[in-house]
Amino acid sequence: MSLPFDPQVPRTLRLPEVRDRRLALLGSPHVKPLTDFADRLRQGRPDATIPHFDPLDGATAARVLFLFEKPGPKTDAGSPRGSGFVSRDNDGRTAEWTFRLMRLAGVPRSLSLIWNVVPWWNRRRAASPEELREGVEHVRELVARLPLLDTVVFVGENAARSMPRLLDLKLRTLASYHPSPRVRAEWAAKWLAIPDEWGRVMEGR
Repeated sequence: MSLPFDPQVPRTLRLPEVRDRRLALLGSPHVKPLTDFADRLRQGRPDATIPHFDPLDGATAARVLFLFEKPGPKTDAGSPRGSGFVSRDNDGRTAEWTFRLMRLAGVPRSLSLIWNVVPWWNRRRAASPEELREGVEHVRELVARLPLLDTVVFVGENAARSMPRLLDLKLRTLASYHPSPRVRAEWAAKWLAIPDEWGRVMEGR
């Protein structure tokens, strides 16, 4: 299967050759500081999995940070269909809708970076209050490595619980609903509002 380097369709990280090409980019200048940051986090969490940043996102040139709550199994290279990346290209429904809704919102990939308040996957989907508190400190460390950042979008109610702890960063903060299949099934109107919410990051640019 031949795919363009910048994927035009979702779920491309299901393909081993695509994952290999993405891994080869982790040392590129625009993403190397974030690769090193994730490596350092792994040293403190040997009992968990911390995925890579996606080098096809804006990385250190990002102006908008989309913060979800916590990685899931599709980010774990050791899990079935897992990629090893926090990415809109992962082989899961939430990632697929993130890919599609980001395009509907008109947010350029080169402008944005996707990450999580809690950066590790420890086989528990819900983040504890302790994890969120620790994760906030790691978000601060990440922001210090993003010199062009001006906006943070907290994606989902659980991620938004961390917003008050980060207001002192003096960045524009927005919140949106989560693009998960559960939100789509139970709160369709809220789910359909996501592109408009995400599109607000482009105001004034």
